[in-house]
Amino acid sequence: MVDQPPLAPASADEIADSLSYALRFDGRKRVHHADEAMARITAERLVRHLERCGYVLMRKPEAAAPSTTPHHRR
Repeated sequence: MVDQPPLAPASADEIADSLSYALRFDGRKRVHHADEAMARITAERLVRHLERCGYVLMRKPEAAAPSTTPHHRR
C-alpha cells in the first residue's frame, strides 16, 4: 500500500470556501444562478449544520508545486 499523507481536520472557513465555490462554479465555468453573497450565506449555513450533526471533514496537505526546471533533483 502506498504511503498516504496524513489527513487533518478542515476548518469551518475552508469548508465554507469550498462549498461557496461549488455553488458559484461548475468546474471552471461560472454559473450565474447564484451570486457570491448568496453562495457564501448558503455555505456558512451548511457548515453550521454539519458541525451540529457531528461531521468532521478531513483534507489532504497541500501538494508541492511542480518544478519547471529541466534539472532533476535528487
